Amino acid sequence: MTTFHVLSGTNTTIAPGIRKIGIADVFDALRLGLDDFREKPSHYVFLCLIYPVAGVVLMTWSAGANMLPLLYPLASGFALIGPVAAIALYEISRRRELGMDARWPHAMRLHRHPAIPSILAVAGLLFVIFIVWLLVAQGLYVTMFGPTPPATISEFWNNIIGTEQGWNLIIVGNLVGFVFAVVVLSISVVTFPLLLDRDVGALTAIETSVRATLANPVPVALWGLIIAAGLVLGSIPVFVGLAVIMPIFGHATWHLYRKLVEPAGGDAVGRRDQAL
Repeated sequence: MTTFHVLSGTNTTIAPGIRKIGIADVFDALRLGLDDFREKPSHYVFLCLIYPVAGVVLMTWSAGANMLPLLYPLASGFALIGPVAAIALYEISRRRELGMDARWPHAMRLHRHPAIPSILAVAGLLFVIFIVWLLVAQGLYVTMFGPTPPATISEFWNNIIGTEQGWNLIIVGNLVGFVFAVVVLSISVVTFPLLLDRDVGALTAIETSVRATLANPVPVALWGLIIAAGLVLGSIPVFVGLAVIMPIFGHATWHLYRKLVEPAGGDAVGRRDQAL
């Protein structure tokens, strides 16, 4: 019964309604996310360490462990697991919206939230997709260049930029990565904010996210492009820019959720009052 509740929520759960939004709503969600970020930017000091350090660790590990072919898939994988990393940011925006104490230590107490089992279930799904993406990316490289990894970064770079196989890998790899990104975007665009807001269960949250995507393909696609562009720009200076990009996107995701999903009555209020 516990597993059933994690997946489907309460027995009385009604699937949330979906709104139709426009492109202007996407940019308004970004504006609201920026407002949340600027309200108390000192909250994000810890992010200034987490993302650059994670980027440096990825680069060092990839180079030292002969895993250079996976450096780009690992870096781009931020887009696949980013919704999980931003959960605390959704909570900060939720608390600020309700007029509650929105300091980040409160958001870090999410282990007390009743939706944690459902959140972990969806996070596990995204992690599995991330691992599959890495395996597919590795398989594509082996198909193009064989099983022997490059000995140096310069050799790897020359293989990718200076050969026909390398350009084929760039094209095919990005097309496959695009498919993974579309799948993750569609199943997670509102999933985690919804789980924080209501007792709906993992399956209902994912289904709601897919319905929101299908009902708003252009705005959600634009959101995905903005996320991708922001992650690329933030990753260029050794991932330092992610310390600013990720918080803004995290807060904006909460506000996009508010625009995409119709508000509920007592169920949503009950869940919010229980949290933390």
